[in-house]
Amino acid sequence: MVLLGSTGSIGVNALIIAKRFGITVEALVAGKNIGLLNEQIKEHHPKYVAISDAKDRTLVNHTNVFVGKEGILELLQKTQSYLVVNALVGFVGLAPSIEALRLGKRLALANKESLVVAGHLLDTSHITPIDSEHFGLWYLLGKRPVSGMTITASGGAFRDTPLEKLSTMSFQDALKHPNWSMGAKITIDSATMTNKLFELLEAKWLFGVDRLDAIIEPKSLIHAFVNFKDGSTTAHLAVADMKLPIAFALVGEVEEPILPSLDLASIGSLSFRPIEAVRYPIWEIKDDVLANPTRGVVINAANEVGIAKFFNQEINILELAERTIKAYRHFEDAIPKSLDEVFEIDREVRRYCLAL
Repeated sequence: MVLLGSTGSIGVNALIIAKRFGITVEALVAGKNIGLLNEQIKEHHPKYVAISDAKDRTLVNHTNVFVGKEGILELLQKTQSYLVVNALVGFVGLAPSIEALRLGKRLALANKESLVVAGHLLDTSHITPIDSEHFGLWYLLGKRPVSGMTITASGGAFRDTPLEKLSTMSFQDALKHPNWSMGAKITIDSATMTNKLFELLEAKWLFGVDRLDAIIEPKSLIHAFVNFKDGSTTAHLAVADMKLPIAFALVGEVEEPILPSLDLASIGSLSFRPIEAVRYPIWEIKDDVLANPTRGVVINAANEVGIAKFFNQEINILELAERTIKAYRHFEDAIPKSLDEVFEIDREVRRYCLAL
């Protein structure tokens, strides 16, 4: 396999699963964590490596090192592996997703942004999502007609923060996820609920279902519900560990234990809360976004600019969502009909948001 984003949490777990099932790692792509990349090179012996910054090339213990966005695409063209795992973070992951599909490879996709900004233009029949929620939805599907789908959210770092204090919460506060440790961007997106908006868009493109929603389940043990037309609902429960969806994405059907089974008696109880716009302002546009899913590119670009401004203490977390909504409404005619238009709209939205 080819692994893009090898030093992140998804990448690290993907390598654990690859080693367990004897999957050869042909190429590794990483960002700035050269120390961990070198450890991975030593253990997995990839034929090719790519990094983000040319300044780090001499630090990498490998002879075939590619650099930057163009380097990743060149690496993909040289590899023979059928499977590409894309665990890159942000819009930067779109071009490699496009290239992997163009080359006829199977894409195991953890890069949410690829589907969020261009789901209507990508061949989802060659995409396997690496996500506990979408894995849960897929796992529940049978041949019975579906009326709707619901995914769950943890609620993020500020799910219990008094509303009047939200505007005072810092970037570092937002990184204190109550249930687990993830990368910075997805943790911020969890705190704003933008990640759930993204996951609903992904579900729309992956499953072709129109009735989609999300609900907070604080223990993160239930990942998804499927509502059937006969009035019944099924739920997918599992320990919150990405190794399970990763294993299915890499291997296909898995018939051996990946995670320990849940002990429902020890869990005791589960609770649910609605996602409310007063705490998560981005939820104000949820229904409109699902009705206009091709505008996901606007939300993603505005959100990435907003996260950078939040990190630099230029705006607070409520303003992050407000600016994303403002951009979404400003670019109401943004309906990309090609991948080139996706990239152009992304550039326009970023220029607009930087000037706000």
